[in-house]
Amino acid sequence: MQDEANVSEGSNVTGTDEAYSHTSPGTAAGTGTHRPEDGVEDLCARLIRFDTTNRGPGDSVGEREAAEYVAGVLTDAGLSPTLLESAPRRANVVVRIPGTDPAAEAVLVHAHLDVVPADPSEWSVPPFAGEIRDGLVWGRGAVDMKDMCAMVLAVLRSWSAAGLRPRRDIVVAFVADEEAHGDYGASWLVDEHPDLFAGCAIGISESGGHSFDVDGVRLYPVAAAERGTIHLRLTARGRAGHGSRPNPDNAVVHLAHALARIAAYEWPVRLTPTVRAYLERTGAALGVDVDLTDVDATIGRLGKAGALATATVRATATPTMLDAGYKINVIPGTAHANLDGRALPGTEQEFLDTIDELLGPHVERETLDYTEAVSAPIDSPWFEAMAAALRTQDPDAVVVPYCMGGGTDAKSFARLGIAGYGFSPLRLPVDFPFRGLAHGVDERVPADGLRFGARVLDHFLRTV
Repeated sequence: MQDEANVSEGSNVTGTDEAYSHTSPGTAAGTGTHRPEDGVEDLCARLIRFDTTNRGPGDSVGEREAAEYVAGVLTDAGLSPTLLESAPRRANVVVRIPGTDPAAEAVLVHAHLDVVPADPSEWSVPPFAGEIRDGLVWGRGAVDMKDMCAMVLAVLRSWSAAGLRPRRDIVVAFVADEEAHGDYGASWLVDEHPDLFAGCAIGISESGGHSFDVDGVRLYPVAAAERGTIHLRLTARGRAGHGSRPNPDNAVVHLAHALARIAAYEWPVRLTPTVRAYLERTGAALGVDVDLTDVDATIGRLGKAGALATATVRATATPTMLDAGYKINVIPGTAHANLDGRALPGTEQEFLDTIDELLGPHVERETLDYTEAVSAPIDSPWFEAMAAALRTQDPDAVVVPYCMGGGTDAKSFARLGIAGYGFSPLRLPVDFPFRGLAHGVDERVPADGLRFGARVLDHFLRTV
């Protein structure tokens, strides 16, 4: 539901932080200076200070305030953002930057403003303080994904300062609710405002394009596929009774046996084109023999680089929640479990059929969330343009495609025919624990990495 009283499509929206100057040194309008990295770490820190915690469906804070701030930065850069509320305080910001070639297909950049919860007692710094310390920007969202939000804002601000325009239309969406199901963000925008994304051929977003050092080789994996999400609710039924009496029809036991079978099952290898390309190209870069008839051995030989493929050569099914009984001496008639399933592109039905076989008698399933896997071309001018942009800042970059184990809002935008890539470029120090920081404790991102990423994004978005 859009806030008709405050926002209309195409309107300029002013940020709420009156003390903040949206233009930083070197980017003042009319100077002609083009430095896309200027002020990017400050933008990231400022965004982190908005507590946009998303605790699950319908339970979120701070998205409206963050969206108003983003819209203010865009407005100060001479753009006309649209702020749209899908429900009270669940805000999204979309802006289109016209290109010089109206016949060229547009590019979408989408980034989410919400973050997962953080327990301050576990952190070295307050998670929403947005501190810049020792060359790092600290706080919840630093790598997931207010870093990308800041880099994109810095790039757009620099274009305004230097009077630059991209070749293609660039559509930028700052969305709510990615950390749940996107019902108030990307999914809602796709359903209710598809016209905002007219002409977009591809989209770029999180979880790819950052450096990964392995044995002296600097890999930059770009996500070109995502496994599908299949969340299931399992229900076992049996005969209720007294806990002191033998009962072969115990729902808890039926459920436990089903979960044990699922946990013990070895899912078969299913090599998709993206995963195959990752193994082959990474192996060639590292000088490692790649034998696709023995994928697990190949992954082992790839070492740290192999770990990136471990979760994407086969499906996974992970029990995450259990619920049964109400008193210790009562055998319940039902028992429940939730299962987080992930399937590779084109294997969703195979996954469900296998689960049905493993459940056995007395246990049935209900689908809570079903989102098919997505994939984008890897031998394409789009992918090569991302690789070329990275090489402008790091000539030694080895750019490879990979498949994400989880998922992003790219699945929602795929419903509009928009091919999604994970391309949020960062150059990171060797052994920087980047992947462990997303949703983790003491989340942080190097300021130098943000500046690198802004320059890469600027090159890609202006010239692709």
